[in-house]
Amino acid sequence: MRARYFTILLAAVAAFLTEAATAQNTPCGIRVVVIDPGHGGDDPGAHYFGTDEKTLTLTVALKLGQLIEEGMPGVKVVYTRTTDKALASTKIEDLQARADIANRAGGDLFVSIHVNAAKEAAARGVETLVMGESTKEQRYNEDALYENNRDDLIDMSDERTAAIVRAYIQNLQFTYGEYSLAMARFIQSNYVKTGRRSRGVKPQLLRVLYATDMPGVLTEIGFLSNPKEAVYLKSEAGQDEIARSLFVSVKNYSDYVLETRRRAEEEAAQAAPKPAPKPEPAPAPSDDAAAKPEKKTGAHFAIQILSSKKTVASDSPEFKNYRGKVREYTADGEFRYKYCVCECDTKAEAQQRIEEVRKTFPGAFIVRCKGDKIAK
Repeated sequence: MRARYFTILLAAVAAFLTEAATAQNTPCGIRVVVIDPGHGGDDPGAHYFGTDEKTLTLTVALKLGQLIEEGMPGVKVVYTRTTDKALASTKIEDLQARADIANRAGGDLFVSIHVNAAKEAAARGVETLVMGESTKEQRYNEDALYENNRDDLIDMSDERTAAIVRAYIQNLQFTYGEYSLAMARFIQSNYVKTGRRSRGVKPQLLRVLYATDMPGVLTEIGFLSNPKEAVYLKSEAGQDEIARSLFVSVKNYSDYVLETRRRAEEEAAQAAPKPAPKPEPAPAPSDDAAAKPEKKTGAHFAIQILSSKKTVASDSPEFKNYRGKVREYTADGEFRYKYCVCECDTKAEAQQRIEEVRKTFPGAFIVRCKGDKIAK
């Protein structure tokens, strides 16, 4: 009897180890997920029926993080906060601090969790926001975000700020835009599968998404101002269901990134030219040639500081203290010419240098390049 018991026990342990090893070896398209519970500390967010937004977002965030750690071994979870606290004394500094945490962690995906509110108690449903600008933006600001998220928005009344932000949005299609949209659509689709009313994916000028150097979304998990949805949001069953929807979306997104990467590798392999005969050794460079840094021709990263419809001379005063240090890239669209500094082999290296660049160009952001073009 004892021998049979140990045989069963060993079989169970072996099965567990096999399953764990399989999970550990399952490829993931992402390595670091940053989860951002909205508000905190002296900033409660929306407050209805005796409940604060900051409490609900933190609860759902921690549940989501646990699901990722258990269900996606090898993926690191980073939180912007794990307790009821603000990250800075002002709202704008708090939002920047959240983005800084994500950027320092080298995040591959940023998920900010919020709870909605509206003037009319009948407003209900879920929506997910991506960085962008819509024609209905003003009405949307006044309605859905009227009470608790005003400081979350970028002030576009200043022409210089507006120009920088719009140039950034235009470049999203070459960097993180399509990935952020994919994640937002996965979230909305999984919400609907649990019976939630979808209010869709919407572009919005959100500070925290503007400041993060990775694909990112801000999801509104329901209206705390709606009595029926408030009951759902405050219940453990509702919080578990929301966290599960977000977790499945992260898995969907990871698979999407893997598939996108696989297709790109296949296309690159098919387009790769046959190796040419080895050329004769080049003559030794002169002292003048050796002094000039060689341009990177393969895939690399750089920090974009300016976008223009026309070419701009490298010694233009527009480049300020980076005069003579910029490199011109091109991309599709009205603002065809992109000017970058700090060419880097890795994104992590570019992230280490971007803060210095932003002291001169606050709207600077990281782009992926291939040769002289901004690459998707």
